[in-house]
Amino acid sequence: MRTESGHDLRHHGDAEVRDDGGSLVDLAVNVRADTPPLWLREHIAASLGGLAAYPDGRAARAAVAARHGLPVERVLLTAGAAEAFVLLARALKVRRPVVVHPQFTEPEAALRDAGHAVGRVLLREEDGFRLDPAAVPEDADLVVIGNPTNPTSVLHPADAIASLARPGRMLVVDEAFMDAVPGESEALAGRVDVPGLVVLRSLTKTWGLAGLRIGYVLAAPETVEDLQRAQPLWPVSTPALAAAEACVGPRAVAEAAHAAHRIAADRAHLLAGLARFAPAGLRVAGPAQGPFVLLRLPEASAVRGRLRDLGYAVRRGDTFPGLDGEWMRLAVRDRRTTDAFLRALEQALRQ
Repeated sequence: MRTESGHDLRHHGDAEVRDDGGSLVDLAVNVRADTPPLWLREHIAASLGGLAAYPDGRAARAAVAARHGLPVERVLLTAGAAEAFVLLARALKVRRPVVVHPQFTEPEAALRDAGHAVGRVLLREEDGFRLDPAAVPEDADLVVIGNPTNPTSVLHPADAIASLARPGRMLVVDEAFMDAVPGESEALAGRVDVPGLVVLRSLTKTWGLAGLRIGYVLAAPETVEDLQRAQPLWPVSTPALAAAEACVGPRAVAEAAHAAHRIAADRAHLLAGLARFAPAGLRVAGPAQGPFVLLRLPEASAVRGRLRDLGYAVRRGDTFPGLDGEWMRLAVRDRRTTDAFLRALEQALRQ
């Protein structure tokens, strides 16, 4: 879907590695490497014996509620966070939705598909892509923002986001990558004191379940009911429900917390390596707090092509509103992969 500004809202990182036959090192998709772990694969596989029965999401819903200290009436399970954006666009009666960009483009695409005219608030590079609450129009009755934001990797203060709440306004916060932040600092999941708050979580990124499709919504019971009415029957499969229940349990939460600290260390290693290319005009948006980094580089499109020839796929940035062809996004990977990529980047910049 191309908008009047020319951005392809339906371009995602998987397009960079689709049909490559596994020949490219994937730095384009923000799914954590080496996932799902064996214990999770075995848990999902054990659910296959129950496929003859219709899915029953009660246990998974209760597990998600317990994970965030909420009543089950505030939880809706979805086929990934992307389904939640479609449900919000279709079910909520809003007049002036606004999306804070640059961010994940599916919320705007879903709103446009549902017939909404979508306003944009464009955060600026010179401000570090940080949220300025005053830039959001007062009459916006739906505001969508990511935290930490894809692709900028900016972690906005929870208080700044909460200050966007207004009577009669839905405040949608995409926290798909929050469990990759040590301590989940600045999370709003579990808050019930922010009027109109809707928090979206994905289990596909941290646990490598993009092919299974599982996520959830945390919102007021009446909002959950509105969204549930817009869902088809049995929207989440039995294996996905098994995954959801497992991924919010104590073992998984502890494992995700450990992974978040490892990601932070690997990101610091990547940033240190990228710093040596500053004389070539490379700039990193920051401070990066997610499992990916956004960088600006002259002739980034040509460099991406050279990197591809050298065996590395990175995410183009010009499909995100607020960015142009000089931007690209890199997923954080282990140090060995990063060091090999940095050598390839050095070669690509010399060509």
